[in-house]
Amino acid sequence: MISETSTISLVICTYNRCEYLPSTLQSISNQTLAAKYFQVIIIDNASTDNTKAISEEFISKHPQFNISYFFESNKGLSYARNRGIAEAACPIIAYIDDDVILSPSYLEELCNFFSNNQSAQGAGGKVIPKYESGGEPTWMNKYLYGFIGKVDYGNQLLKFIKPMKYPAGCNMIYKKELLTQIGGFNNNLKFRSDDKYIFLKANEATREIYYLPDAWLYHYIDERRLQPENFKKLFLKTGNEEKKRLQSENDSWGIFKKFIEYLIKWAVSLILFLIFLIKGHPQQGRYIVISQWCTLRGFLMKEVFVR
Repeated sequence: MISETSTISLVICTYNRCEYLPSTLQSISNQTLAAKYFQVIIIDNASTDNTKAISEEFISKHPQFNISYFFESNKGLSYARNRGIAEAACPIIAYIDDDVILSPSYLEELCNFFSNNQSAQGAGGKVIPKYESGGEPTWMNKYLYGFIGKVDYGNQLLKFIKPMKYPAGCNMIYKKELLTQIGGFNNNLKFRSDDKYIFLKANEATREIYYLPDAWLYHYIDERRLQPENFKKLFLKTGNEEKKRLQSENDSWGIFKKFIEYLIKWAVSLILFLIFLIKGHPQQGRYIVISQWCTLRGFLMKEVFVR
């Protein structure tokens, strides 16, 4: 039985993705969970396309759902996610991206889990890439799954604990009370790393954050995302935002350790390249090297602009 403490505020943070947002919204309308147990909050992070019109049209055509649209003028994903906290009326906040397709029972799985596990404070579900081209690129491999947000730790319920990966930003769920307690998302992180930041903060307060394989969704990967220049930019930004995360915590030792970590990972990527080369898959190894080199470069740069 679903309890009042397990109702969900589903927050969609969106920026200039009007070509993908309709599919995300449609997947919400197909949910098996009764509408009375969840609300939908669309946070428009200063889009300049038709995001507002698409949102308002969906709201008008689906009066059976509790859906709200908000325009957040402060640019940056963390600003949008913090706005989601402020507007959420339910005790559980589920964050999804504007280019995902929810499995039909997604919200019902979340509600049932939190109803049956009152001590749980957060969760993250399985993320399955859905490629525009129809298939995974030949250079893709397990070392690059973070680039496309792929999350798959099997089909068993697990706890997210360090050094295990954290919930992906396109499918992460936390109790509103916890998010408020730890101060919300870091507004210095505009584009990347805020999901890692919030997990590390939450993990300091609780160990009750779970991997839920049955709360799965598709994450749409368009061709532009896979282009070499975009690939490089995203890893540059990843390194840059990691430095900002540590700087915001005045963690000089942490910055030094992260620099050494990135140096080691770059060296390891060269070894992996040789292994893939021997196996006859040089392109896979090459992309690993590029990812680690760009992450290191981004970490050393003052600012990387992507948006």
